[in-house]
Parts: sequence; structure tokens; C-alpha cells
Amino acid sequence: MNATTTIPQSASRFPGLLHGLGRHLIGAVLVLWAAASLMFLMLRLMPGDPALAILGGTGANPTPETIAEVRREYGLDQPLSRQYWHYLGRLLQGDLGVSYSQHLPVTQVLREQAGATLQLTGAALGLAWLLALASVLPSVRRGWRDPLFSTLETLAAALPQFWLGLVLLGVFAFGLHWLPPAGSDGLRSLVLPALTLALPLAGFLAQVTRESMALALEQPFVLSARMRGLGEAAVRLRHVLRHALLPGLSLSGWAIGAAISGAVVTEVIFSRKGVGRQLFYAVQAQDLPLALGIVLFIALVYVSANLLIDGLQRLVDPRLHGESR
Repeated sequence: MNATTTIPQSASRFPGLLHGLGRHLIGAVLVLWAAASLMFLMLRLMPGDPALAILGGTGANPTPETIAEVRREYGLDQPLSRQYWHYLGRLLQGDLGVSYSQHLPVTQVLREQAGATLQLTGAALGLAWLLALASVLPSVRRGWRDPLFSTLETLAAALPQFWLGLVLLGVFAFGLHWLPPAGSDGLRSLVLPALTLALPLAGFLAQVTRESMALALEQPFVLSARMRGLGEAAVRLRHVLRHALLPGLSLSGWAIGAAISGAVVTEVIFSRKGVGRQLFYAVQAQDLPLALGIVLFIALVYVSANLLIDGLQRLVDPRLHGESR
């Protein structure tokens, strides 16, 4: 009897899973297309001639004939719409082009720089969650600690990353000499950049988790767990935290995007290797292929992270299995 009822239930979940996967894939394609299109238009509409960047900038003093030849060679003399469609066609073939400023394939630049940014982003997100849980778990519904830690979380969320990075650099690198001020070698050089990204993110994650945890503490299953003799710490860790994490996990997709965006400023401040710093210089130099390749990489990481977070949410809350979201 049980077997006959289980099979239809499992079968009924399969279309829902396929529908959810299809929606995610369509959304991912649209995000990548929108990122590539917007960045293409922004860079093309900026003042200046990309042909100068290809030739080494205004300091190279190229002749008008040389500039015209380069524009013809790279298709920069064609209408903007034709350049756009040619660019999309190359993307569909997996061709990201060659960097104007570095004269290297964009894929090679990404291979050399992406690891450092992913390391920074992963460290920042992990540290942000540790700080958020360390603030929320011992203070929710705990007298004076609740409003105090809630205020600190609000202040942390409001910290500008550029200002915070400069303060951390001045105090811990130039003042106390505890940590290196720049570079990408070793874990010590990762601490200050990761903390710069993590503190504001921790404030946002803690605010959301605090609210959901306060609501979870009012649920009947909490009273039942306490009546079974479980201590307060066990109730919060084993029962309440699982329910309180769901909104924070949903916010983690945004947090990863914010961390990668913040890496542009952070990598410049700390002279750290990574695609964020490369994007900053590529936009300055109007290096269209490199800037577009980095934007596509960031969008791909964002989309992949959201798919992973969706899977984690389904693990934390089995009720989400089979739902079409």
C-alpha cells in the first residue's frame, strides 16, 4: 500500500523539479545577456576612441592613418548595431576576444586573475556568516543584548567599504603593523580585504537572521522542545537556527554579488590581484573585450551561486522539494 502511494508522489515531484530548473536556466541566460549588452553599450558610449587603447594610449602618438587602420581592423568603424551583433555572435562561439591593453586572450587573463577574486569572495562570505551568527545566536530575545547587538548590526551594514578598507589599512597595516598592507601572497594578506567586504555583509545577514530567529522562537515547536528538557542553547542550535537560516540563505545570493562588486574597490585599495582590479583598469582604458569578459564572468558566478543557494535551501527545508519556484 505504501509503495503504491510513494511512486505517484515521487513522479508528481519530477515535473515540478524540471519546471524549476528550466526557469533557473532561462533566468541565467537572460542575466548573462543583459550584463553583456549593458556593459557593451556603456563602454561604447563613453567618450574617447578604443583604437587609442589598442595602440597604447595617447602617449603613443599614433598618426590618424594608423588609428583609422586599427578601427577598420577591429570593426570599430562599423555601426554600433553591427558591432553589437558581431560581438554576440563571437560570444555564442565562446570567443571573448583579445584584451586591447594587455594584448592577451581574455580567457587567459580570467584564468590568471579569477582565483584570487573567488578566494576573497569566499573568505568574505564565510567570515560574514560567522560574524552574523556570533552576533545573533547569543543575543536574540536576551534582554539588553538584543537591542545592543541589533544597533551594532545596523551600523556595520551602513559602513562604506571604501572608507572601511582605508581605516583597516591605516590601523592594522600602517599603525599596528600586524598585517601586510598589500599583495596576494598568503592568508595574512587576505585578512584585511576579506574583513572589509565581510563587515557590511555581516550586518545585513545578521539583521535578516535576527528577525527570522525571533519569529521562530515564538513557534509551538520551540515550547515543545523546551518541555522535553532541552536547554536553551540546544533549542536555538538544533531547532530554531534551521528555520531562521532560510531568509539569510536567500540573501546570500545577493551577498555574493555584492562581495564580487565590492572586490573592485577592495582589490584596488589593497593592490590585490583579481578580476575586480582588472575591471577597474579595463574600464579606464576602454578595453572593451576585457571589461565585457570580466562582467560576464561575474554574472556567471552570480547565477551559479544562486543555483547553489537554491539547492542549499532545499536541503535545509525539505518542504521545498518538488516545489516549482
